[in-house]
Amino acid sequence: MKTKKFKPVLIKVIKPSFKIEDQIDGLKILRQLERYGRVSHQSEGKITKQSAPLFIKKLINWGHESVLEHEKITVRIICDRGVTHELVRHRIAAYTQESTRYCNYSGKIHFIKPLFFIKDSKAYRLWYKSCKKAAQIYSQLIKEGATPEEARSVLPNSLKTEIIVTYNLRQWRHVFEMRTQKTAHPQMREIMIPLLQEFKKRIPVIFDDFEIKKDKNLSYPYYALKIKS
Repeated sequence: MKTKKFKPVLIKVIKPSFKIEDQIDGLKILRQLERYGRVSHQSEGKITKQSAPLFIKKLINWGHESVLEHEKITVRIICDRGVTHELVRHRIAAYTQESTRYCNYSGKIHFIKPLFFIKDSKAYRLWYKSCKKAAQIYSQLIKEGATPEEARSVLPNSLKTEIIVTYNLRQWRHVFEMRTQKTAHPQMREIMIPLLQEFKKRIPVIFDDFEIKKDKNLSYPYYALKIKS
């Protein structure tokens, strides 16, 4: 009996990334939030061209963050499935994720490079070897008639996935507080620290109380602290 021959499987190792899907006008967001926030005290008459940043800062300092829930931001994140397993635990949120039940990866599979394994080290070579073997077995299972949802059982956490994430601004603050601190998983911080930096650039005031620090002893050296005013 002849053994079936299988074509070699192409695997590609990529770095995680993100894309902010919304067109963000930070000052416009603050002005909108001020209009909503002043309803509670019927103080809309105090609105000026410059009043929004100070008003929102006061709300955050007082802990009145429910007003921030009126504005949302959507981000596309490309990372490994281990990261998304942690990310989707956050509520209130909307998620749409690439599905391994329906996507057929036979022939070419992308994996996310783990930052804690130095390329060409023994650990990295072992990781790469295991991913390549998983990809080969996956493709063989597909050729033997398995469906993608059946064959996916051999794929590792390092499999690349795309997820669309929508949080309101209050929830983004909570996610950054949880997922950028020193004890957060390094691959989560690898995504969340640059994303926090972008939010700080694009939206005044709301993320100003997060301070990004560096610790050379960490595999991903950056983390953030929420500074109390």
